[in-house]
Amino acid sequence: MQPAAPLIVFCQPGDRRSAGIQQARSRLGMPPALLIPYAGLLEGQPLADLLEQAVQQQAAGLPEPLGLLRLESPGGSFALERALIALGAPDAPDQDDSLHPFGQQPDLRPLSFKAASALKDLPGVLHHPSQWFRGYCRLLARLRQEAGQVLPASRWTNDPAEIAAMTDKRRTQQILAESGVPVPRPLRGSGGQVPVDYASLRELMLSERMHRVFIKLASGSAASGVIAYQLNPATGAESAVTTIGVESYITRPPVYYNSGKLQRYTDSARLAGIINWLYRHGAYAEQWIPKPGKDGHSFDIRQLVVAGEACHAVARVSTTPITNLHLRSRRMTPAEAGLSEAQQAEVRLTAEASLAAFPRCSIAGIDVLPGSSGQMYTADVNPFGDLLYDVEYQGCGTYEWEMKQLSGRNLSL
Repeated sequence: MQPAAPLIVFCQPGDRRSAGIQQARSRLGMPPALLIPYAGLLEGQPLADLLEQAVQQQAAGLPEPLGLLRLESPGGSFALERALIALGAPDAPDQDDSLHPFGQQPDLRPLSFKAASALKDLPGVLHHPSQWFRGYCRLLARLRQEAGQVLPASRWTNDPAEIAAMTDKRRTQQILAESGVPVPRPLRGSGGQVPVDYASLRELMLSERMHRVFIKLASGSAASGVIAYQLNPATGAESAVTTIGVESYITRPPVYYNSGKLQRYTDSARLAGIINWLYRHGAYAEQWIPKPGKDGHSFDIRQLVVAGEACHAVARVSTTPITNLHLRSRRMTPAEAGLSEAQQAEVRLTAEASLAAFPRCSIAGIDVLPGSSGQMYTADVNPFGDLLYDVEYQGCGTYEWEMKQLSGRNLSL
């Protein structure tokens, strides 16, 4: 049997993701992964030093040739969020925007490095999403460069450049459409114009007769910054379902936050403020594809793809248009949700084609929408979409399956 390739993971050591990887490797008799903390990287420590520290702390060897490099989600820690916003500042010491899909566009009302570094931990508050994404792209660029120097024989399971593209929903949908993957129709005028604010959004919805749309924060995750929005073309009445909450003040700008639960808005002034704020940080609007379902429920499918093969899948079932599992949506198998074997096969093919559009990536969770006409659409490609609890494929959890599929491979990424 071919020995497992060594694995180096850039992560937050001790979180659910890194712990899941280590547990999977232990169950499979593989040596533990070397964990490189994002915190150290964001403090400016060189990758070579952090790698040496990890080897010493884990009493591990570093065999040659080096194996696989894996990037995990940087979310879940305010300290990391603050450091990434600071790294995205216009006066940050590192300003390599080469991996930012829209890096030439300046962020509106940016925070200075000093101001970003002093941000307070206010639960749920969305401090500066576009500057966070710029900082994240700068971190990815630095890692890609340093790893090429320090670990030249290693290969990325997901290349940093493609993770940057996947993290920007605007760029993701462009790549999918160019690759022939069915996606919800973007809200775009006949001359190619796209919405830039609340007023232009409504104008385009009316001119294109697209009266129900999903508006998405370009770099949002876990339903953060997503709005299911509909406009009555006859009366102008509008309504929206979203996790975005607002704290309004008399003498200073409103504060927008992720409430962690869905809220409904019908007030035009409130909606204009929220939508204008989203577009200041980069937003994307697409056709609202009605999700299938029954008894007042609807669902979509999170389909994991590893090394080109669709594997673990879960149906996310909800009474609302937004089905993310942390919003108390129900988990079902695709069959329990009502998909036939033929439909499940179409979901898998759609998901595999979606990951194939990113040829230097080996792992992603694909959100597939089964349309009412039978057409499957890809709504999102998540490079960190494998944190699926109690879902097995061929007797393996997600991390065990990934370790088995990837650790013995010589990836040509």
